[in-house]
Amino acid sequence: MRKIDIHNLIDNAKFNRFHWTVLFWCSLIIIFDGYDLVIYGVVLPLLMEKWNLSPLEAGTLGSYALFGMMFGALIFGTLSDRIGRKKAIIMCVSIFSGFTFINGFVETPLQFGICRFIAGLGIGGVMPNVVALMTEYSPKKIRSTLVTLMFSGYSVGGMLSAGLGIFLIPNFGWQSVFYVGLLPILLLPLIIKFLPDSVGFLAKQKRTEEAKKILSLIEPTYLPAAGDVLDSGEAKAAGASVSQLFKHNRTTSTIMFWIAFFTCLLMVYGLNSWLPKLMNKAGYELGSSLTFLLVLNFGAMIGAIGGGWLGDKFNLKTVLISFFAVAAISLSLLGFKNSTLVLYILIAIAGATTIGTQILCYAYVAQFYPINIRSSGIGWASGVGRTGAILGPILGGALLSLGLPFELNFVAFAVPGAIGALAVCFINVKHSHDSKVAFQKEESIQLDPIVADE
Repeated sequence: MRKIDIHNLIDNAKFNRFHWTVLFWCSLIIIFDGYDLVIYGVVLPLLMEKWNLSPLEAGTLGSYALFGMMFGALIFGTLSDRIGRKKAIIMCVSIFSGFTFINGFVETPLQFGICRFIAGLGIGGVMPNVVALMTEYSPKKIRSTLVTLMFSGYSVGGMLSAGLGIFLIPNFGWQSVFYVGLLPILLLPLIIKFLPDSVGFLAKQKRTEEAKKILSLIEPTYLPAAGDVLDSGEAKAAGASVSQLFKHNRTTSTIMFWIAFFTCLLMVYGLNSWLPKLMNKAGYELGSSLTFLLVLNFGAMIGAIGGGWLGDKFNLKTVLISFFAVAAISLSLLGFKNSTLVLYILIAIAGATTIGTQILCYAYVAQFYPINIRSSGIGWASGVGRTGAILGPILGGALLSLGLPFELNFVAFAVPGAIGALAVCFINVKHSHDSKVAFQKEESIQLDPIVADE
């Protein structure tokens, strides 16, 4: 009889075809997730004209999806620690895809808001689960890189949303970009077939043969035997209770994660919702205004992948603080008169260090919490942070309503970047030796380097 340490096997495995499969399907789901989310910023100028919305009303309407995302992250992030990542992901994809498609048929702002709220439940719920799944299956040496590479699909989705908007809206109307949202549901049979569930969850559910098969794909040198006992490190774990997020000196770090998510998501969703309108107000045509959204998300993709690589190479915490600081600086500079080229460069940098920072936050929080509370930790950080996402579009609308000088609109979005950098400084405060021993004994899980180092 052999005792197989699941986490040690995964940590030391070499990247292979199985990892590519997980990366591909998680990335594809995030691409659709990003498309469905950024779509509001694409149609916002047209909806304001169609329904005669004030900036504040438009900002509030944009926040309906973000309210849904907040509840979706809290509900499905915690639920998946009990029912499995795969089930939760399938449920969330069905919700956000179906209601994004239905959004193309609405006639009133109220109907639009209801559909966006329900779609938001799925959009917010899927994020913590694909991050947790990708984190669980990533070899330790390239974990941050793979998670951020996967999450850069969010930016690809944003670029698709803006790119298709430039082509589809003038030819087929604003509704057409919502019809594209049906595609994920059509791909569900393939997702069900090829996306694996969490191997730790399978072991906990006594689905040993399924877990062994996945482990042999992760590490081909592992040949399953009848007497193998799979050790998921959760025999003594207290479960996925929210209270676990505050045990063993995790209280300060948990709260700081929530603040970091709040400030980052405020910047991200404020920009994604209002950048086209702000540029439109500055004198740019709608088509070129949507191009700025395209550049923002392109920069985000580069920032996410580069940030993940830097995090694996150096220290993810230091990289995250730097990204927050650069975000604050680049956003401040956006409000001043610049040449078109400089403007594009600043927007790309802002995308890299706002949306890219959000992705790094997910990678960091996923590595901080042990597996039995990982989805709960990500879900609660994301869910609490969604209050910032909700306030982002509302803040943008309020600023436009006040008629402030153009540059102050961007300075207002830069302030959260400075606060976020400060919050990250206090994450993972040094634990006492006794706390570490208690933590390891209760969780029976080997700490990730990001925790052990500090």
